[in-house]
Amino acid sequence: MLLDTASLYFRAYFGVPDSVRAPDGTPVNAVRGLLDFIARLVHDHHPDDLVACMDFDWRPAWRVELIPSYKAHRVAEEAAEGPDAEVVPDTLSPQVPVIDAVLDAVGIARVGATGYEADDVIGTLATRAPGPVDIVTGDRDLFQLVDDKRGVRVLYPVKGVGQLAVYDEAAVREKYGVGGSGYADLALLRGDPSDGLPGVPGVGEKTAAKLLAAHGDLPGVLAAVDDPRSGLTPTQRRRLDEARPYLAVAPKVVRVADDVPLAGFDATLPSTPRDPEAVAELARRWGLGGALERLLTTLGGRPGA
Repeated sequence: MLLDTASLYFRAYFGVPDSVRAPDGTPVNAVRGLLDFIARLVHDHHPDDLVACMDFDWRPAWRVELIPSYKAHRVAEEAAEGPDAEVVPDTLSPQVPVIDAVLDAVGIARVGATGYEADDVIGTLATRAPGPVDIVTGDRDLFQLVDDKRGVRVLYPVKGVGQLAVYDEAAVREKYGVGGSGYADLALLRGDPSDGLPGVPGVGEKTAAKLLAAHGDLPGVLAAVDDPRSGLTPTQRRRLDEARPYLAVAPKVVRVADDVPLAGFDATLPSTPRDPEAVAELARRWGLGGALERLLTTLGGRPGA
């Protein structure tokens, strides 16, 4: 099981009241919510291995160089942290180091790589994994990794993590008209304002799906632009032709990397905490007793644990 950790703690932050606080009054709603999410996922889905995939670089320079608008709207120009700091709620930022410390103390693998997003870490691990993989994320971009042959599916939170939509290839195709491997091409043609991807003007989701159904993939669509017999409308042909500079670089930006260099780690879920003293101190300092107890009880109660 691969967790898109930031996606989940954002959901926890907005789903758990900020009245959930540490003894000193610091909000810990994202921390406690994420711990409960993980406990529920382990209880319901019984993974043998679990990795909390991290954003070590949420807006990699190599992606911005290709498409300068990539996530540009999320940048806080006036942030004290510098001109390239991500806009996050003020009471969430201080909770992220606590999340890191708790995961490390419990012994849940926390994996990231300099210059890469969590999506890229997930893509690399999903490619390397020998067996079935469940990716837990609220980010549609990761639908591109869905692969029935390799047993890779996405568990997409609908309400908390107690209600998850399961996306295999049939589910992705039913919703978007393309299989998992075609989702990246659909996304770059359609564009995505939330990621600052312009897409091709006039090509929405349905049109993108029809183009891919007719021509197979992005290279096939571009070949159709040069083929007067392809059936493209004059407007589609013109817009796609004008978008060639964008379409030449968008695949590298939109497709998650699958070759990220990662340091060694142990993804095996622990049955007991790696550092019991640190867990006890974190529970006391941040008022995490109940959430940590639920997680540790779940980890220790697994068959064979």
